Amino acid sequence: MTILFSSCAKEDCNCGIITDDQIIINSDLSTDYTLSIRNNCSDNVETFIFDYDTWLDSHVGDEFCVTNVDEWK
Repeated sequence: MTILFSSCAKEDCNCGIITDDQIIINSDLSTDYTLSIRNNCSDNVETFIFDYDTWLDSHVGDEFCVTNVDEWK
């Protein structure tokens, strides 16, 4: 599942700081590109799967917003 992203508004609870990025090789040899993001509102960290281009253009320490998901808290 690919998740979309957009520019962030500080009060948006779907935004946060990227804390980790990983490439995961699954048992079927497919690849998942993940970003872990610390939520600006709750300080909780969630990990999401993104397409390669989004993952490549996003760096640890960057502000990032996740769309088409419910707010995570």
